[in-house]
Amino acid sequence: MRFLSILLLFGAVLCFAMPVLAQGAPLTIPENYRHWVPIAAGFSMAIASGLCGLGQARATAAAAEGMARNPAAAPAIRFALILGLALIESLALYTLVIIIAKVKVEF
Repeated sequence: MRFLSILLLFGAVLCFAMPVLAQGAPLTIPENYRHWVPIAAGFSMAIASGLCGLGQARATAAAAEGMARNPAAAPAIRFALILGLALIESLALYTLVIIIAKVKVEF
């Protein structure tokens, strides 16, 4: 009971602290740092694509192993694999959209 009350108190403190830490004015990038925006966007897209590739490889390997161990469950495993691959790929696409929007706004 004591742990729950401390947890609720901590949550209440965080709720009241949020407006204190809010930004007053919009954050702008100084002129001498504007050339770093496309470079940072390229790095972030490379990281997102690399991690998505690793995730897709692990998902495909696990699905192939699962279908090899239990061929009767192949349709269910295949459906879960396709759904998982679509969600993994959407991460890279969302990253690309955000990067394009950010670079377009900054320049």
